Amino acid sequence: MIEKKKNSREIYNIKWMDIREDEVEAKGGKTASRIVISHCGGAAVLAVKDGKILLERQFRYPLGKEIWEIPAGKRDEGESFFDTAKRELEEETGLIPLNLTKITEIFPSPGYTDEIIGIFFADKFEDGKLCFDDTEDLSSEWVDVKKVFKMIDCGEIADGKSLVALLWYRAKIAEDERA
Repeated sequence: MIEKKKNSREIYNIKWMDIREDEVEAKGGKTASRIVISHCGGAAVLAVKDGKILLERQFRYPLGKEIWEIPAGKRDEGESFFDTAKRELEEETGLIPLNLTKITEIFPSPGYTDEIIGIFFADKFEDGKLCFDDTEDLSSEWVDVKKVFKMIDCGEIADGKSLVALLWYRAKIAEDERA
């Protein structure tokens, strides 16, 4: 079940992403082509306070619309998932997490990218400083937990990393209520 790379051709390269076409030896010795996007990865933070979850609304060009997400962003070179999560939360929301805890790491689209996203939880904060990227345009709001779960159930929240974090939190709440 392992495919071996025979050769590789770079298609496009920028600081945080590389697109290449690999020729691989697949099952039975057959040759196949694989387009691979190598990505620096990122981190996301599920921020919870006083029965509310911090959500961001941001226009996503590939989708052609605004979507709801938890705060997140890409890793800088050599940066840990933890440091990315902490930095991105402060840059996008002005909050510094005091108890950042890792939930998991996910592979958002393993069929064509090696991107990994570290997902974190925090529920204690101190004030920091907003610092949007030059072209970043988003809004944040604290949304009641029950409303967030309804947003998930009706498909209003469909971002993968956000769903992983929010469904983890829903399960955690249910587990705590059973205990």
